[in-house]
Amino acid sequence: MRTIGRRELNRALLARQLLLERADTSLPEALERLCGIQAQYAPSMYFGLWSRLRDFEPAALTRALEASDVVQGTLMRVTIHLVSPRDYWPFAAAVRDARRTLWLRAWKEPGADAMAEAAATLRAALKDGPLPRKEVEALIGKEAARGIHLWLDLLRVPPSGTWERRRADLFGLAEAAVPGDPPEPEDAMDQLVRRYLAAFGPASRKDVQSFTGLSLTTLKPILERVATERHADEHGGELLDVPGAPLPDPDTPAPPRLLPTWDATLLVHARRTGLLPERFRPLCFNTKNPQSTPVFLVDGEVAGTWRLDPKQGFSAEPFERVAATTMREVRAEGERLAAAFA
Repeated sequence: MRTIGRRELNRALLARQLLLERADTSLPEALERLCGIQAQYAPSMYFGLWSRLRDFEPAALTRALEASDVVQGTLMRVTIHLVSPRDYWPFAAAVRDARRTLWLRAWKEPGADAMAEAAATLRAALKDGPLPRKEVEALIGKEAARGIHLWLDLLRVPPSGTWERRRADLFGLAEAAVPGDPPEPEDAMDQLVRRYLAAFGPASRKDVQSFTGLSLTTLKPILERVATERHADEHGGELLDVPGAPLPDPDTPAPPRLLPTWDATLLVHARRTGLLPERFRPLCFNTKNPQSTPVFLVDGEVAGTWRLDPKQGFSAEPFERVAATTMREVRAEGERLAAAFA
């Protein structure tokens, strides 16, 4: 097996996440290439797509949500993701059992039977259209509402969860907006793992487990079918991949990029790439922060934080010294972002 160094893994991640070069593609196609985007904090998906797509307009994403060309649902790691309709049912079917098991382990009450009954009650009510969170809670109780999305496939329905109205407080049946039926779990898990490796690979088995929430036992036959490319990392560990995925030269230039809160490239499953230097991890994720910190990249690595204030505009602060010319490039990128979201 060919050995792939950390810098090559870094450039592979940047290329696959459309952070080396912005892509000129549709929103559904971009989300399929990215394996979805985390969307529990609504502005993040707008900022994340702006950094990845050429000539991205925030209003275009809102229109796509209103037309169900893209959808938001609770999927991997019991987290809201923005995905294409073509990926929604496979992703939902792939992680359903693992999500329920995790939830039941954390919350002893209501039990599985009570949750199934609550799902039937809510399904009947949603046949007439979406309901706000307060009405869902009044119908089935706050405890059941907390995990109902694990027993009933629900979407966050616009205008809820958009740039214009960020609260995730309006829910509807996924079947009302997404055509087709859930595939068989085996086929669904194959698609999820294939999407993950194409978007974040080459990756270890534990990385795949961390992102998908599936156990290593469950993943073993899936990886045998899907991950037909094998490499070694610098420590002799095995890295898995799909055929034809980009592996750019490690010396490929990486332009400054702005990543939003909870960007998936910063999470533990992508640690191998060095995108987030370990000495900076506590500055981005800590117990005092309910969310992660928006960060900017320099030469493919996190180098500092940024913010966009409605009154004061864009600002950026490096964690350590960054060359003045590079910071000018970062702030120029920020000014373009500010103009796009003005």
